[in-house]
Amino acid sequence: MDLDVVLLARLKFWMTVGFHYVFPTITIGLAWILFAFEAAGMKTGKPVYTQLGRFFGKLFGLTFAIGVASGLVMVFQFGTNWARYSRFVGDIFGAPLAAEAVFAFFMESTFLGLYLFARERVPRGTHVFSIFMVALGATISAFWIIVANSWQQTPAGFAIVLADGKTLSQAEFLAHPVDLTNARAVLTDFGAAIFNPSTMIRFFHTFISCLIAGAFFVGGIGAYYLLKNATDEFGRTAVRWAVAIGLVASLLQVFPSGHEHGRQMAATQPAKFAAIMGIYESQTAAPVMVFAVPYSKPPELKAPIQIPGILSWLAFGSIDARVQGLSDFPKDEWPPLFLTFVSYHNMVLLGMWFIFLMGLAAFQWRKGTLWNSRKTLKAMLWSLPLPVIASQLGWIAAEVGRQPWAVYRILKTSQSVSVTVGAGTVVLALVVFFVIYAALGYGYIRLLVAAIKKGPAATTAEGGHA
Repeated sequence: MDLDVVLLARLKFWMTVGFHYVFPTITIGLAWILFAFEAAGMKTGKPVYTQLGRFFGKLFGLTFAIGVASGLVMVFQFGTNWARYSRFVGDIFGAPLAAEAVFAFFMESTFLGLYLFARERVPRGTHVFSIFMVALGATISAFWIIVANSWQQTPAGFAIVLADGKTLSQAEFLAHPVDLTNARAVLTDFGAAIFNPSTMIRFFHTFISCLIAGAFFVGGIGAYYLLKNATDEFGRTAVRWAVAIGLVASLLQVFPSGHEHGRQMAATQPAKFAAIMGIYESQTAAPVMVFAVPYSKPPELKAPIQIPGILSWLAFGSIDARVQGLSDFPKDEWPPLFLTFVSYHNMVLLGMWFIFLMGLAAFQWRKGTLWNSRKTLKAMLWSLPLPVIASQLGWIAAEVGRQPWAVYRILKTSQSVSVTVGAGTVVLALVVFFVIYAALGYGYIRLLVAAIKKGPAATTAEGGHA
């Protein structure tokens, strides 16, 4: 198999999934914040909550629509660029994708229509219930997608049927790997496949990242209005909720979520853990790398700033614990060192910024100085897209760190691409998709900025329709 075709197919998948991933990251968190606004409005009767619901509901509808349009394309790639992968995992991978469509997407879409267009036509309780179901549907949708992806990371609950009909368990295959040409994975334990070793911790980690993105989305827009008018009630209410949710979620993302995810990775994907953490030689008292520049040939970290012993303690509960380095694994099973290390560490850096900024804003809010603190409000405004970027970096670290495997330690990425699709075809598709997504992204930003500039008053005049 020509390696260039594999790389091109991966680039195409990265572009389509990466673009789509922007929108669920925002809408999942924003849906729960909208539910909080609507519930608070029903409890207090304050008109500002109705205004918040109308305005951010319109932005939610816009973001959701672009997410749906970009998401439909992804599924088709499994049959075009990744036919051998689809043949191997179809019996397992199809189930969570079908569950996501049947049990989550349709529920989310149906209740979103009710929420956006029936505000004045249904009782207040029904209206609040509709956005709750949208948020729940979006969250369930994320769960099933995480199930499918986590099975690739830590596969469980399956057996392998070879071309000659012989069936191997996962343990038997790992002990004696065989040719997987025309083989397929079959489900043997539905529960084990769904709740594989990484599903739940990855789901919670992703869900919290969406709450952070939603909080910064609301907070950044609220800060924009406060910069124009420090007494604006709409802006103050939006920022208060954003700071409260954003600070709690940012702290939870570090501990326990991030901590437990790291422990899980060290136990189940040690090669990925070593590449992400910059541990090239196995060692006890392994350090946390605060900063370094990774090189692949030879594998080394230049200009490292590290804290000795902390990684061993964080991963295994003891400073004296041994952390496996890349030296324990064959070189052809090493993930790309630079991209995994840099994407992960920049994600962590952004996470620290989220805690600092939301902590500062909370402190100033308590002192009553936040509304006139232009530096903090500007920081919130310009930080609006950063949680989305952090989510992208985390996804890159997870997916690139899994390489060279499509299904960890079972099926390699080079064994997964379609044999009938040439490099020229993939390049053409890359160009076409890039142009389409650039137009979609530009249109989304233009519409989003236009709606923000018009302000919540214009949304109220329009009746809250998206």
